[in-house]
Amino acid sequence: MSSQIPRRRVLLRDLSSPRDVISHISPNWFASVMGTGIVANAAAVLPLISPQLHVFASTVWVIATVLLLGLVAASAAHWIAHREVALSHHRHPAMVHFYGAPPLAILTIGAGALLFGPDIMGADAALIVALVLWSIGTVLGLATAVVVPFLTFTSTSITDQSPFGGWIMPVVPPLVSAAAGAPLIPFLPEGEVRLTMLIACYAMFGLSMIATAVILPLIWGRLARHNIGNSAAVPTLWIVLGPLGQSITAAVVLGVVAPYAVSAELAEALHFFGFIYGVPTLGFALLWTALAIAMTVHTARRGLPFSLTWWSFTFPVGNMVVALSALAAATGSTVLQVMALLSFVALVGAWVLVAVRTFAGSVIRGTLFLAPAA
Repeated sequence: MSSQIPRRRVLLRDLSSPRDVISHISPNWFASVMGTGIVANAAAVLPLISPQLHVFASTVWVIATVLLLGLVAASAAHWIAHREVALSHHRHPAMVHFYGAPPLAILTIGAGALLFGPDIMGADAALIVALVLWSIGTVLGLATAVVVPFLTFTSTSITDQSPFGGWIMPVVPPLVSAAAGAPLIPFLPEGEVRLTMLIACYAMFGLSMIATAVILPLIWGRLARHNIGNSAAVPTLWIVLGPLGQSITAAVVLGVVAPYAVSAELAEALHFFGFIYGVPTLGFALLWTALAIAMTVHTARRGLPFSLTWWSFTFPVGNMVVALSALAAATGSTVLQVMALLSFVALVGAWVLVAVRTFAGSVIRGTLFLAPAA
């Protein structure tokens, strides 16, 4: 999702070997898994029509899973064949923040395993896959939440114009772990194990949201003082919707599963917290959505070059669809149901557009395999 502005037109046949194709595989490629997987997960929880979309959602989840496996293999080959390039990503001012993409991709597929896995591989295998992917994604996500900010804090190239939407990426994975961990709680052994999982999920919820609350004013301040800036980075402004939507979902679903781990009194309070947190946060999310649309349209009129940053139009919007669906289920609101359905239509439209452009830029033209802009 970092800026990858083509410097020349290139066809895949111009890339002399598979080694050339993987020469610039970077963490932001995992955004395609995130953006595809969230379409499936959102369809599975959509109010009113989710059963009718099950086959579609399952198919999309399988596609996202194949993408994840392919990118893991390509990334491993990249580290072997182009180790110096791989080691340079942490020094790239934009790319470093997208180390959050791989754990987010893993967590997204893991969340889908509970939704679609039972029909494909059986309930027991699906639960094992979900637990394993949640564990891997959580460990990697907690690592990025520490390492990437540390690299930012110790960098000598950061200025007050540096903050952009991608800064949120490294701190979002623990929040996704919180939301994806909630459905796993009923399957865990009763007692201390469930309680520990619930506490860990709420702790990760706080980790991500407080970090987001610190980063968001930096992005707002940069926009106010220095204007929208580089057009290639404008789609990353949509990333802000990611933690907002994901936090709403986490607050609601953790309240739903709380009775499995804590007393009835505390579970009721946590359930209530989901509402009193979710609705006000939805208000700010709608404000940011309006601003993101306005800034995107404003930039598109001057030219909005395609790059992997366009996947920012998918995963964050998908998080909002899931959040609206969760709030609609918790409140019974018809208005929220309609908003979830309309948002899902927009999500599918954005996914189709970005997927087609990515296919054209990689398989047909090969421009996405070039080195990213500095």
